[in-house]
Amino acid sequence: MKTALFSLVLAAAAASAVQAQQNTEFQIAKITPDLVTTPEYSINYGPKNKKVPKNKDFIELEVSFDWQPKAKLPQFLDDLTLNYYVLLNNKSKEYPKGTLLIGSVTHTAIPQAKGMNSVMYISPRTLERFFDGKAPGTVSSAIVDVGVTITKQGQLVAEKSWKGKGQWWSSLEQVNGYVLNKNETPFAPLAWDYYEAIKARPAGF
Repeated sequence: MKTALFSLVLAAAAASAVQAQQNTEFQIAKITPDLVTTPEYSINYGPKNKKVPKNKDFIELEVSFDWQPKAKLPQFLDDLTLNYYVLLNNKSKEYPKGTLLIGSVTHTAIPQAKGMNSVMYISPRTLERFFDGKAPGTVSSAIVDVGVTITKQGQLVAEKSWKGKGQWWSSLEQVNGYVLNKNETPFAPLAWDYYEAIKARPAGF
């Protein structure tokens, strides 16, 4: 039964991959993981003798992508979702291939253009959480691979991996809630015009 279910999952992943390859409007040009230090702002906060710990490093996952349809209209898309799959380099008995963290961000007002940018982050505390209390000091020691897909109205339209090929993430157990969009981090007000706008959640969510 498990073998049959696994085969169905792989078949669905293969069909989605073919669909993405057939769609030429969207392209993921580049995936760039990096370590970036928590930004520091010069503001007066709390007691003057308050001890502030040394700034730690986030993992930054930057994606460059294009939308170039043949038709001139519509000029903008109101919803485009990028899904991130981050395989940590922390192999264990529970996760023999490493922990697969996932997250997604929905952008809005996407124009017909090349070289647009999306970004997601993994916090220093999350890295400590999955690396036995000590965050890795380099990207290569922290991450095995990063996969990114683009979905439009729930349909897969593009996919790419930092290193690997195919939807390698589809056969791994996924852990949600640890990959943050820019607005959920201290980087929120920075490089505002460089990254595509994030769609606001409806009231009450």
